[in-house]
Amino acid sequence: MAARIVSPVASERMPLAIGIDLGGTQLRAALITPQGDILSRTAVATAATAGPAAVLDQICAVVEKVCAGVDKGRISGIGVSAPGPLDSKQGIALSIPTLAGFVDYPLGQALRARLSCPVVLENDGIAAALGEWQFGAGRGVENMVYVTVSTGIGGGVVVDNRILRGRRGMAAHVGHMSFIAEGALCVCGNRGCFEAYGSGPAFVARAQRQAFASTSTSLGQNGAVIDSPAVFAAAKAGDALAMALVAEEAAILGTGFTSLLHLFSPDVLVMGGGLAHEFDMLYPGIQSVIQKSAMPAFRDVRIKRAALNDNSGLIGAAGLVFAA
Repeated sequence: MAARIVSPVASERMPLAIGIDLGGTQLRAALITPQGDILSRTAVATAATAGPAAVLDQICAVVEKVCAGVDKGRISGIGVSAPGPLDSKQGIALSIPTLAGFVDYPLGQALRARLSCPVVLENDGIAAALGEWQFGAGRGVENMVYVTVSTGIGGGVVVDNRILRGRRGMAAHVGHMSFIAEGALCVCGNRGCFEAYGSGPAFVARAQRQAFASTSTSLGQNGAVIDSPAVFAAAKAGDALAMALVAEEAAILGTGFTSLLHLFSPDVLVMGGGLAHEFDMLYPGIQSVIQKSAMPAFRDVRIKRAALNDNSGLIGAAGLVFAA
C-alpha cells in the first residue's frame, strides 16, 4: 500500500499540513491531508555539505512548490522529519552527522521565522514510524518497531499504542547500537555501530572493495558505477559476488533486527529506507538469521516492508501537525 496522491481540488475546505523529510541525500516535501493522502510532492538533492543557510533556502523553495495554487489559510503547519540526534521538544538539531553545520542549530525556530507558520520537528525514524503506524504497514497493531536502512540506520518504536520518545525525544537511535566491539568507524564517531555495517553506504563500500579485488565479477566492469542498484541487479542476474554481498547484508540486518525484537517485543518490525526497495531479496536472509538467533518466543514476529515507501517520514511529520 503506497500513499495515495489525490487532486488538490478535492475537499477544498479541508485543513492541510506540509511534511518535510530532510535527509542526508534527499530533501522531500509534500502537501498532505489529515487522512494521509498526498496532494503534491517534490524532492531535490540535499545540499548536505553547504551548511544550514543553504538547506533552509532549499526547504523554503520546496514548501513554495508543493503549496503552489493552494490557499495558504488551509495550511495548519509544517512537520519536519530530520536525522538526529536532535532535541525534538526544543526544536534543536544537536549534531547531525550527515548534514554539515547542524550542531546545536535551532532548526524549528529558524523555519518558523522564514515561513511564518507553526513548525514541529521530529527525529526521522520516529516520524516514519508514526506514518507507518497510522497509515501503513503497522496500522492496527499495538507494538511496532520501524527501521530505516538508507544513508544511515534509524528507527522508531511504538509500545503499547504509544510512540516511544524518551529524554529530549531522542529514543530509538537503533543504528548506533554496538554491533561489533572496536569495529568499523561510524559517522557518529563511535566504532562498531549497527549503522557502520548495515547502512547503504556500508553495503556499497563492501561491494566496491570486494569487486576491485575480484577477477570474476561483473560489478564495476568497463568503469561502471558500483552502487546498491548495481549490486542487486547483478545478484538477480546470478553474479556470485553480488549474491554473496546481498546475503551478507541480509545477515547483518537480521542480526540487528533480532536484537530489536528482543528489546521491544513488537507485533511487527517494519523495514523502510532505500534498501527496503530490495526487501524481497533481503527478506529470506533476514528471516533465516532471526529463526536461528532469536529466542523461540520472538521468531514469529512479522518482518514487513514499509507500505508508504519513501513517504513514511513525510506523512508521519504531517501527522504531528494535525496532532498538535
